[in-house]
Amino acid sequence: MTSTYPPVTPLPWSSVHPRPFFPVQDHPGPLEYPELPSKPRTEPFHGSYTITTHIIPAAYPRIVPQIPLPEIPQYSANAQDRREKIKQLTQEIMDRQELYNQGKLPGQLSEKVLWNCVNRYAKLGHCSKPDGQQGVTLFLAHANGFPKEIWETTLKFLLLHPSASLIDEIWSWEAVQHGDSALLNNDNLSGIFDWMDNSRDIANFLLNYMPEVVSPSSLPTHLPRLPRHVSENRKISGYTRRTLVTTAHSLGGCTSVQAALNFPALFSSIILVDPVIVQPRSYPKDYLHGMVMGALQRRGRWSSREEALRLFKATPFFAAWHPDVLRAYVDYGLTEDAQGGVRLKMSGLHEALVFANSLTSAEVWELLETLDEKIELRWVLPGSPRDKGIQGEQATRVRAWRRPVNTSNVVIHSAGHLITQESPEELAREISDFLERKYRTRTKALL
Repeated sequence: MTSTYPPVTPLPWSSVHPRPFFPVQDHPGPLEYPELPSKPRTEPFHGSYTITTHIIPAAYPRIVPQIPLPEIPQYSANAQDRREKIKQLTQEIMDRQELYNQGKLPGQLSEKVLWNCVNRYAKLGHCSKPDGQQGVTLFLAHANGFPKEIWETTLKFLLLHPSASLIDEIWSWEAVQHGDSALLNNDNLSGIFDWMDNSRDIANFLLNYMPEVVSPSSLPTHLPRLPRHVSENRKISGYTRRTLVTTAHSLGGCTSVQAALNFPALFSSIILVDPVIVQPRSYPKDYLHGMVMGALQRRGRWSSREEALRLFKATPFFAAWHPDVLRAYVDYGLTEDAQGGVRLKMSGLHEALVFANSLTSAEVWELLETLDEKIELRWVLPGSPRDKGIQGEQATRVRAWRRPVNTSNVVIHSAGHLITQESPEELAREISDFLERKYRTRTKALL
């Protein structure tokens, strides 16, 4: 069951004075390219798609200083003592983040080389269409704490719909401290994170590494950087042989919009799955502290995937998930460790560092009304009785109409904020309906 929210006007707010988008520079020297951190997947995806994982250099330099990672207190039999230490660490992280937001955190921009992994889902035997008849390239961006494969249950449902014929190719993005990317970057991540760097990484891929055409040919693990004139032309005119539709959740939604604000020609439309685009200074008291503290307290290791799956199912948080999404999280969000068990690819510490940064979400909220009107926005919003979105229903209503032109929304009443995890079938249906409405008519007109 779904519904929509009517237009709402936001109350006045104070500007956060959004920062200029920091440009991506060329790496100054030759790079030592890493191997894939996980075994390649050889089985077809959904029967008729190949799935390959690729690596690209992340945006350089980073806009945060390279500072040491804080240490999470060791496990203690004294639960109260450990909780107090976690509480103290949470405050230290938040205080450091505030210094950074005020421009008072010392240190130079980090020049550590980081990497992004991205999955490509390509139709077997697909050939590119003639000029003017290209289908859709679907680009997926995940929420904080989840690997790029978290979308695969939604994809399997989506590819059952007739709208699958409109999709030429699918790319699933992974941020630097998530999933396989985290395994590659483990030794080089800073003790502070700015969401703008994820926006820069997304823009870097879309401008400099997304192949020019959809082709049945296999691609190298390390995608080559495109010639400069191609990247520069994309900034002005977008893609010549692709139509990019972004579907992005939470953190991914906010950072994808920030990329679109700065490079609008790349984007045809964006499906925003409850993005963390938040009115400045409007978080409830201690909300971010609670998210950071919760991440720091996360268990990170299990004796086996089977134990992890069993224990996940026993918790209310994971019990609300679709079972196929939970299975994918166990398969691709965990990795083997040296002790013969499994651990999270993304640690609770890095999840906490991502939660601590709220500046970018406020900047994007303030700038959203300036987004190029040619980019259609479709908001997919939570409507379950227990969770109607970040900050509650009224804030969700306001958020969905922050950029009122060429915008629509749908509310999924079976899910809270984690729509991708809880209601992948309903989400797939909404994505399919959007693609049919916007792109089927256009395709027929070109034939």
